[in-house]
Amino acid sequence: MQIGIDLGGTKTEAIALEQTRLVVPSRRIPTPRDYGGTLEAIVQLVAELEAESGARGTVGVGIPGVVSRSTGLVKNANSTWLNGRPLRSDLEARLERPVRLANDANCFALSEAVDGAGQGFDTVFGVILGTGVGGGIALRRRIHGGANQIAGEWGHNPLPWMTDQERREAQPCYCGQHGCIETFLSGPGFERDYARASGARRTSEEIARAAGEGDVIARETLQRYQNRLARSLAAVINVLDPDAVVLGGGMSNLPRLDEAVSRVLPGFVFSDTVVTRVLPNLHGDSSGVRGAAWLWAEETDYAERPS
Repeated sequence: MQIGIDLGGTKTEAIALEQTRLVVPSRRIPTPRDYGGTLEAIVQLVAELEAESGARGTVGVGIPGVVSRSTGLVKNANSTWLNGRPLRSDLEARLERPVRLANDANCFALSEAVDGAGQGFDTVFGVILGTGVGGGIALRRRIHGGANQIAGEWGHNPLPWMTDQERREAQPCYCGQHGCIETFLSGPGFERDYARASGARRTSEEIARAAGEGDVIARETLQRYQNRLARSLAAVINVLDPDAVVLGGGMSNLPRLDEAVSRVLPGFVFSDTVVTRVLPNLHGDSSGVRGAAWLWAEETDYAERPS
């Protein structure tokens, strides 16, 4: 049995699989916003799955960052209470077994490349659009982490082809830079853009609903989001040239986002044609947690192996 944990910015999901079969119902809880609470939540979720299934499982965890090969500590997590912490060793001590950790976007990309929307494509760029903005790369159904473990971290590059207004409105990012893609394309960034234009605060879901009902400001906010996403993905395509881009995270649920982005891409991709497919994910919110479970799929050798 392979247990996967998806440690998100707002929710944590746990799943137990045998191959692709769900062993027991998955579980979701709000993500604790402190390190100790996060550890205890993961340990409790594993205990519940094992108690219900009657079996002991391997454990893979998708996190919004990576574990540094040089220090063994978490780095680059937008859930900042994880940064600088020995998450892997602390979990291994509490669970009394080896634990594999990978970036949550890498887990998402792996899941969608194996049997999701990216199935059959050699190079898949998996996109997470949620509380933060992340990305993962799967090459021939295997995670590509990169020499610095930052492959796919497009969210911490500047928004490409900025307008004068975007330069004026650019926000500082938790990473220490200014005007990062994440500050524009995350859920909070989308809501901030609407609030700036309207003077009112609404959730992402409310803004999308208002746009569909004809609200002019909401529709313009949505169109800006689509254009910014297309520009940002064009910069990725100009470097990686993937076969497919699979959209994930809560913001990927915006209506017809894949179609809108595909229409804008040709204006920014350095090619006379754009054959890269922009696709909605197949496995929804559970794609990342499935990829986390597969970090122990030795027989398929999907995952990037620890050094």
